[in-house]
Amino acid sequence: MNLELRHPTVKVGIFSNEKIEFSLYGDYSAQGFKHNFDGKIKAEIKNNKIIISYDKRTIKVDSKIQFNPTNEILEYFLFKEIQVGEKFHWENKEQERFRGSLLLKKWQNKILVINVIKIEDYLRSVISSEMSDKLTLQALKTHAVVSRSWLLNHINTKQKITKIKEPNQKDTAEHITWIKQQEHENYDVCASDHCQRYHGITKLSTGMALKAVNETEGLVLTYKDNICDTRYSKCCGGITESFENVWEPTKIEYLTSVIDYKYEPENYSLNFNDENCVSKWILNSPPAFCNRNDKEMLSNILVDYDQSTNDFYRWEVKYDQKTISKLINENTNFDFGDIVDLVPGQRGDSGRLITLKIVGSKKTLIIGKELEIRRILSPTHLYSSAIIIEKQNIKDGLPQTFIIKGAGWGHGVGLCQIGAAVMSATGYKFDEILSHYFSKATLKKIY
Repeated sequence: MNLELRHPTVKVGIFSNEKIEFSLYGDYSAQGFKHNFDGKIKAEIKNNKIIISYDKRTIKVDSKIQFNPTNEILEYFLFKEIQVGEKFHWENKEQERFRGSLLLKKWQNKILVINVIKIEDYLRSVISSEMSDKLTLQALKTHAVVSRSWLLNHINTKQKITKIKEPNQKDTAEHITWIKQQEHENYDVCASDHCQRYHGITKLSTGMALKAVNETEGLVLTYKDNICDTRYSKCCGGITESFENVWEPTKIEYLTSVIDYKYEPENYSLNFNDENCVSKWILNSPPAFCNRNDKEMLSNILVDYDQSTNDFYRWEVKYDQKTISKLINENTNFDFGDIVDLVPGQRGDSGRLITLKIVGSKKTLIIGKELEIRRILSPTHLYSSAIIIEKQNIKDGLPQTFIIKGAGWGHGVGLCQIGAAVMSATGYKFDEILSHYFSKATLKKIY
């Protein structure tokens, strides 16, 4: 991508299906066709071609077709049911509208739906989708810079998607996996939380979010003349995590752990190699920017579908033996039998587990990293892997109840979204917030 362009574009993968229906609101052109397209359109794969039906007409294309608006400001296209929040606790289907161009591409006997849009327009949607428009301008400007930096770094690097450490022991196997920046073969980023939340213009703000993107246009964080891979999560739990403890074991200087407050918490040791220090940290509520449970304040920070989660700083999940054994067996596709123990292994700088040993009556397995732990121990995902595990009501050596107590919401690396919002509410400017979470990075305007 040429960063010298005034308005670089991004390809956003929305979803894929064998058959799709959508509506074009306005006049859209397509290369190779003299007439414009509008109204309701159906598309499906037949005989290895994309068959498009509209206005009592049918056309065939070999591999792709792109519908381009004649007026980018006024015209949009609509899909009635799009899956959002897939495999997370806010999963649902929504009707969504999009500006820019619509690219349909044949892929594995399905139709890929791709939105081609200017990066700044994409960011206006992301900021509106990730954070509430009731936030301060400084918080939204912070997020605009972070989202823009992550996107441009992602497009420029295009790393591989997954790396797995295969089992290397006979009795106590290891399954250590992490997701790297997703390399999408047919588009730059997806529209889900795996990349950045993107809902087109469905939730598009007309206020502060737009102002934040406009006032930071072209601004990114850089380190040694490279655009930073600026990660972020909802709530760090009081201290952020280092990159190498969540993804590939590569130290990134601007993604190291920071305490999410003005000073180190008193009467706490942050030596999380000591389980006693971890327990004290998680079982209590140390001061932090993200330590907020005031509903009125949170309603100004979180978007509507996040507001049902109000115990994110410290939280608890309880499972009986039957439930947890079924959950772990189904999520791993292994037969552990009954779950005898869940033993913490290596921890990161925030107390998040990097590895966890599952001890079953039939099988023992060490799992990691943090996202895999969160996935295996929940029907959706645990809020985070900064957890301690209590066993209760032990009969014949078998716990009848497991209580998981945790801290934070998300992987915890980089920007803490709620912490940043609270910082802004107490007078910090966006550049000061960025310096707090990315202390070794530098702001730079690149277009």
